[in-house]
This record gives sequence, structure tokens and C-alpha cells, in this order.
Amino acid sequence: MKVIPSVSIAVFLTLAFSSFSLAKEEDWIRILLLGDSTTEGSVPRRLKPEGPHLEHVVRHLLHTDPEIPRCKVYNEGVSGEYIHRLLESGRYERDVASMEKLDYIFIRYGINDNAKRENFEKNFPADFHLLLSRLREDHPDALLIPTTVIPFSNEEVSAKINKLVRQVAEKEKLEVFDLYPRYAAELEKGYHMLNYRRYPLEKIPKQHHEWLAPRVTGGRVEVMDNELDALFGHLPGWFGDRHPNLAGYNVIADETAKYLTPILKKRLAKK
Repeated sequence: MKVIPSVSIAVFLTLAFSSFSLAKEEDWIRILLLGDSTTEGSVPRRLKPEGPHLEHVVRHLLHTDPEIPRCKVYNEGVSGEYIHRLLESGRYERDVASMEKLDYIFIRYGINDNAKRENFEKNFPADFHLLLSRLREDHPDALLIPTTVIPFSNEEVSAKINKLVRQVAEKEKLEVFDLYPRYAAELEKGYHMLNYRRYPLEKIPKQHHEWLAPRVTGGRVEVMDNELDALFGHLPGWFGDRHPNLAGYNVIADETAKYLTPILKKRLAKK
């Protein structure tokens, strides 16, 4: 019997495993999270770069179900972004249109659109329709999922934004992923527990500035949770930033996975 050198066996196994991995990866589910700072999570990424962050938790939660294939989850949220800027800045072509084949695209805009887009109630729906058209053209196999905003602004503003999201989805014959109620329900357990603290250093008494220096970025103290609330919670506006911390993103991730799981299984069953 001919003996195959151990090196050759190792090379063979490596090549075989690589081919198997590549073949399997072709069947992976690809999910895109598209939105603003409440999708990106820039401050949590800066304060705790190891995460796990939104896309990591969504992927983990989906993988806990043995019936769901392996998934890739991409986070293309950008702080300060609104749909018109996404389309007009060239970022859409660079970062979204050029992506590999996508299966599901969650779209969550409206907060910055309301603040920055002129004639919001007319232009936001028009921008949203245009974005959906572009996504259909560039990713024809993807299921597009318009998503309501989280409770970032006051209830009246949030309701106005989400009403327009629903109107766009209805005209496009798309189902809305209504994230708002779950996030609002979690806030009732502790209104500030899902948000990080970001506060101007100049508004904090000077005797604290030196020891707070390691926590300062861009002239503002940044804290992931309630660590400094006992010291500075009495200061006006200390709790003013409503961006999610990692706990907030876990709520978003959990609700996203719960929403997507039955859709995934139903689509997979048809194949």
C-alpha cells in the first residue's frame, strides 16, 4: 500500500476544508442593517470596542436556532445620516450598492431626516421611496424591511415619523418591522437604563475635570451606563442623550431576531 506523506495529507485536508467552508458560505444568509447613529452605535464601539455590538448579537441570536443557516450580519449605520444624504453623498453607491448579494435589508431612518431634511413630511417619504427603488435594483433578491424608529425624540415626533414609515411601506406593499413598542416597553423598566451618558465637560464643576479626563472625547464625558449618575445625575441635561448603550442595542437585536426568525423559516421552507 502506498503511503501518503503526512505533509501531503495536511495539504489535502486544508484544501478540502477550505473548499467545504467556501461552499457552505455561499449558502449563508446575508442581512444588512441600514440606518443612522441608533443603528451604528459609535460611542459604544469607542467605549467598548470588543462589544458585542448590534450585528454580533443579532447573528448570535439567530444562530441559537438550529433550523437557521449560518448568517452574516452587516451594520451600515452612520451617525447623523438621513436618506437624502445617503443617496446624494455617494455613500449608497460605495457602501451599499456594491455589497455582495443580500437576503434581508432592515431600513431604519427618520430621526435625522426630521431634524435636517427640509419639508420633512413631503421629502422624507419621497426619499424613502427612492431608496427602496434603488435597493430593489441593486439587490433584487433581498426582502426590504422598513423599520420604525426607537423612542429617541418625544412621543409626538416619533409618532409622526413612524406614521410616514408605515405609509411608505403600505404603498410599497412591504411589511413594517415595528421596533418602537418593544423599546418603549423596556424603557418603562428604567427610563435611563438603555442610554449612555454624554455630557459637556465644561458643565461639570472644574474640580472633577482632571480625574474625568480619560472619559472625555471631543469635550464631552462619555459613560456607557449609570456609573456616574450618583455624582452628576443632578446636573441639568445629564440624562439628555437618548442614544442606546449596549443594553439598548441588545433590545434592538433581540426584537430583530424575533421578528426575522419566522420570516427566515418560512422563506427557507419554500426553497
